[in-house]
Amino acid sequence: MRGGTGRVDPAERGQTRIADRVVAKIAAQAAKEAVDERPDSAAPPRATVTVHDDTARVRVSLDLAYPCDIGRQCGSVRRRVTERVRALAGMEVPEVAVQVERLHPSGAGTAPEGRIR
Repeated sequence: MRGGTGRVDPAERGQTRIADRVVAKIAAQAAKEAVDERPDSAAPPRATVTVHDDTARVRVSLDLAYPCDIGRQCGSVRRRVTERVRALAGMEVPEVAVQVERLHPSGAGTAPEGRIR
């Protein structure tokens, strides 16, 4: 403590710790925001994180509509997750692994049911 002012020095105040599950929720929401088009039948994105000090390594699993530019969508997810975790949790994100679980055919341009000759 400083003098008789009752104020506590910054080093003595403690530290805020953000739970891994909170960072995972931030990452999952950011992944959902980053995807251009989500199929109605798609499961919501899921994220797992490993946090060490002020660094989070993130793994996101999601479904995508097909056809789409899968590489562009995954890059968009990586960027958005990195930005949101940095902004909301104050953590650096050196790694975001994106795993596409399923590709759902979109309604436009799909072949009709049955046999085609």
